[in-house]
Amino acid sequence: MKLPVNQFKQALKNGEPQIGLWQGLASAYTVELCAGLGYDWLLIDGEHVPNTVQTILAQLQAMAGYDVAPVVRPVGNDPMLMKWLLDIGTQNFLIPMIATADEARTAVQSVRYPPQGIRGVGTALARAAAWGGVSDYVSRANDEMCVLCQVESAEGLQNLDVILDVEGVDGVFIGPADLAASLGYIANPGHPDVVNEIGNAIKRIVAKGKAAGILQANVAQAKAYLQMGATFVAVGLDAALLRRAAIDLLAEFKDDVKVDKPQQGAAY
Repeated sequence: MKLPVNQFKQALKNGEPQIGLWQGLASAYTVELCAGLGYDWLLIDGEHVPNTVQTILAQLQAMAGYDVAPVVRPVGNDPMLMKWLLDIGTQNFLIPMIATADEARTAVQSVRYPPQGIRGVGTALARAAAWGGVSDYVSRANDEMCVLCQVESAEGLQNLDVILDVEGVDGVFIGPADLAASLGYIANPGHPDVVNEIGNAIKRIVAKGKAAGILQANVAQAKAYLQMGATFVAVGLDAALLRRAAIDLLAEFKDDVKVDKPQQGAAY
């Protein structure tokens, strides 16, 4: 058995827009439901969601039979945690809170075998290598890893160019909520200063020949970012979609139900 080409990474390299959906319910059941809908990628969140290595594994297994790419966001840029995520089969990583070139370099090295990185070798125990059944795994695994750095602070924006210059960084995802907070607009994520910074960042990422990404549930704004050149855009969250639909349905039967109005400029 040979290691397949990472089609998600290849699509980003070719500049092909990839539309994604955030998975925040920590459930293999809902992930499988969404996996068959036609999205290009699903984000399994380990930063703000009570996922464990075991629940992430179950979600990867639930997606395995569908033509959709799993992207995993770990809780942080931790090489020790990366070992587990790598060996259960994660290839596409969205690493949060990257603000410097050194942090980006750590992320890249964490997912690669030596001499390019610091990943430990244990293919006989790893689902990623089919427990030793993938004959070329150790020779090709590094090339098939996709590292997406999440830049979401004023410091990160300052260092964006040097982050993009780190070899092995495939793209940069702008974290709109934390970026708004870092810029002083935690209660006003749609402030023109925030929107302008995001737009400028996307242009800088594209100019460097790297993939630009963002989460944006407002359809018009998401389309605007795609027109700017963003190539991996998440356009909604499973938890938010369920909550909104449940409230809208209840409002059809109860007059005192307050229907959610999305905050202007909010990513969710």
